[in-house]
Amino acid sequence: MSSARPPGILARGLSKRFAGHTVLDGIDITVEEGTVFALLGPNGAGKTTMVQIMSTLLLPDAGRVWVAGHDVLADADAVRGAIGVTGQFSAFDELMTGEENLRLMADLNHLDRVVGRARISELLERFDLTDAARKPAATYSGGMRRRLDLAMTLVGSPEVIFLDEPTTGLDPRSRHTMWDSIRGLVRNGVTIFLTTQYLEEADELADRIAVLDHGRIVAEGTPDELKRRIPGGHVRLQFATPDALRAAAGLFDGSADDVDKLVLQVPSDGTVSSLRKVLDRLDGADIEIEHLSIHTPDLDDVFFAVTGHATALAEVLS
Repeated sequence: MSSARPPGILARGLSKRFAGHTVLDGIDITVEEGTVFALLGPNGAGKTTMVQIMSTLLLPDAGRVWVAGHDVLADADAVRGAIGVTGQFSAFDELMTGEENLRLMADLNHLDRVVGRARISELLERFDLTDAARKPAATYSGGMRRRLDLAMTLVGSPEVIFLDEPTTGLDPRSRHTMWDSIRGLVRNGVTIFLTTQYLEEADELADRIAVLDHGRIVAEGTPDELKRRIPGGHVRLQFATPDALRAAAGLFDGSADDVDKLVLQVPSDGTVSSLRKVLDRLDGADIEIEHLSIHTPDLDDVFFAVTGHATALAEVLS
């Protein structure tokens, strides 16, 4: 590979089997430097296995992976020096204070004493942990634990960070705080590989998303690209009278009306040109509308369409 600004992560033909079961089946992905790449998939789809291979914790059966320009198999030490990993379970010593955990990471990264202290102070302030720095980590809340995990990951200033379901179990406020931290990392040029079961999280953070199912990537693109592939978008029109509703319904093939609510749903891809055509046709027929809104498929629709599964959150709520 060329050393001139390689992708943050590049995988080609990545495969892995366990006890005769194919978990990864020829995966190809490219994650550009300084972007967030989100990997979605049902439970057991192989998301964590991918993270383990790319972070040198597990060997693939076939294929090659480069992380920050380094071959995971041929130069594993260089990969480990360039990455950070934060999982869904805390990786710190609960009997130690937050500051002591960070100091341990500074020692493991061979930071000079003065440099290490400065780095620890910076991270404690950055993640709003200064007041709790000398308290045992066992006393930290869920959000504080996640922030400490991420701070420990950043002690060594990694180029690529693997976040394996980092906000699982967090309350909405803590989750949003973590999102802000991730956005800040990307602004500073860090590459993020994110696995998550929260579709909103992927939609908020990811530059590109891939959906993994039965060992294969079944969809990939930007959030907007993926949503546009799924049918079901429509313009929702509300009218003042039943007569206006009936007249409008006669103008649009495939529309669906709700007489009680005086609402008409007209199929649309959500583009400006599509909306303009709807409005022009209504104007030409001299039909007035009371209210208009545009509805497009979301990532839950995408996930279900390409995997046949509801998301984990949807399953919990059903």
